[in-house]
Amino acid sequence: MRQLNQYLRLFQGFLLITCPFLGYTQSIDQIKQKYPGERAVMLNHSMSYTISISEGQPKVQSNETDQILYLSAEAGAYLSRYGFIHSSLSELQQYEAYTRMANDKKVKVSDFHTSDSKSDGVFYDDVKETSFDFPAIAPGAIGNLEVSILHKDPHFLSPFFFTHSLPVINSELKISFPKEMSVKYKILGDDSARIAVSQQTRHGETIYTFSAKDLPAERAYADAPDSRWYASHVVFYIEKYQDESGRTVRWLGSPDDLYHLNHSYLQTINKEVSPGLKAIVDSLGNGAKTQEAKARRIYNWVQQHIKYIAFEQGMEGFIPRDANLVCSRRFGDCKDMASILTVMLNAAGVPAWYTWIGTRELPYRYSETPTPIVDNHMICTIKLGDRYIFLDATDPDCIFGMPSEGIQDKQALVAMGDSSYKILTVPIPEKDRNTLVDSTFLELTDQGVKGKVAINLTGYYSMEMHGRLSYTNENEMEEYMKNRLSRGSNKFRLDSFSIGDRSDKDHIRLTGSFTLQDYAKHLGDEWYLNLNLFKLYEHEEIDYPKRKMPIQFDFLSRKKLVIVLKVPAGYQPGDIPEGKSFHNDVWGFDIKYEKTAGTIVLTQEFDNDHLLLQPAQFEAWNKVLEQLFPLYKESVSLAKK
Repeated sequence: MRQLNQYLRLFQGFLLITCPFLGYTQSIDQIKQKYPGERAVMLNHSMSYTISISEGQPKVQSNETDQILYLSAEAGAYLSRYGFIHSSLSELQQYEAYTRMANDKKVKVSDFHTSDSKSDGVFYDDVKETSFDFPAIAPGAIGNLEVSILHKDPHFLSPFFFTHSLPVINSELKISFPKEMSVKYKILGDDSARIAVSQQTRHGETIYTFSAKDLPAERAYADAPDSRWYASHVVFYIEKYQDESGRTVRWLGSPDDLYHLNHSYLQTINKEVSPGLKAIVDSLGNGAKTQEAKARRIYNWVQQHIKYIAFEQGMEGFIPRDANLVCSRRFGDCKDMASILTVMLNAAGVPAWYTWIGTRELPYRYSETPTPIVDNHMICTIKLGDRYIFLDATDPDCIFGMPSEGIQDKQALVAMGDSSYKILTVPIPEKDRNTLVDSTFLELTDQGVKGKVAINLTGYYSMEMHGRLSYTNENEMEEYMKNRLSRGSNKFRLDSFSIGDRSDKDHIRLTGSFTLQDYAKHLGDEWYLNLNLFKLYEHEEIDYPKRKMPIQFDFLSRKKLVIVLKVPAGYQPGDIPEGKSFHNDVWGFDIKYEKTAGTIVLTQEFDNDHLLLQPAQFEAWNKVLEQLFPLYKESVSLAKK
């Protein structure tokens, strides 16, 4: 994933008892009272950007100051480690870190460690992380960090975030630039109204100031989307400027400008198709009678034969490699896989286009924030009939015709020519496309409950399972299948399992047999059994209204759980729960019990209609659970005839 000068947001705490430059003074006791239980607070997080014109090009220098106030004796054990990010595109100029102790003694950091920053993303340049420990941490001490960065390509200016994982007393962004320059900005985030904005002009410079005070700590939730979806931040970019000769130069201000920049990265690649690559294309096309058949074969070949590895440096994080090189290496990053896929499809007579796109980590849209922060991924787009199909070969299990899970509902910038492009929106596959049907067949015996399982998965459920099985070795498989097929209680024992045909990525079937001891109660002439072998949403209540961050789901889906109990010879169904259906504007369920010839059947159905659940919907989510949870306690009974 592309790293655009983003400073490491390690969100530690620091201490300032008096802060005259902030315009007010707070004692430690006042801060502790305001933020009870916190080990530290961010007294000041400020960033200033100075933009100038040099040799006809924008030049950008940034200076960052962080100050952390430590409030407790335990803070040093948890919050001393800190750091910052830099790279060849964000060149480190100078830096200093020190602790200002409560007695005003200054203790400098002398031991800095610089290493490669780890990223699980797609575009990735040579990012370095310099880390250190603040010394002499104690209540009342203040950790200080000052960093200066030269931004070598001002197209790539990172957003500024106001919030951190600690409470923030003061957060400020300043941008100064020549009055002949136009700088655009956009304030984003759920609490954007708390950001104060001012503008002034002096000595031929325009200065934007964005500030916020007394911001609560940003709490982490595993099911939340990336913080860019909700955290308050400023996106800014140079729209245009006048160079030294008075000529107006457009920089970034519209999708046209961004496309011009992105398309420039394609100018030096794929001038010809090598004989070796052409031979592969021809062999894949043999016998393919339709454009779709050719496209499917080529897409599958790239998925299976080109290994995805992100290994870019500097501008290699933006420029795809030549398809012939990717073919000979048999590996590449997302841009490289888009490169070879596009070239192969075009060589086979299937019109295909390079496509930039942001994954679901990013909330930005080309039509609203036309800067390089809007995308972090590259794919290929084709058109069959009147339907655009988005092909992401980095996912070897992605079904042809379905977008990869991470780009659903995202805008795609499709390169149609040197100056022509389309902005298309990737569709969201409907919930009926992604189904999980789990069937359990139970039989009561003197030794306990015996059963059989059959799970059928389609769409993204199937794709995820294919991927999971591909990375599970033989020694791990039995334990994985035991966990995957488990139901009822922790006394579940998997006796056998089978994995069905794995040639179809769009469907997979898992089966197994099991024993479940002490689950059914045999009292006198009656059996009692809770058929709710799954309590899928137990403990899934949302901490409302405390939680402010949305919840992210992987995809729209439909789940159906069927439990079939065979009535033993000589018995008949006794009390059978009525079941229930409950739905509101957010979601719902259908639970029903049926008596058939010799069986009792419990069917549970749940739908997910959301990729993102917003805080305004949390109360309705919990209302469904209030209706659902009592049903989990209900049992069926069997009486002797």
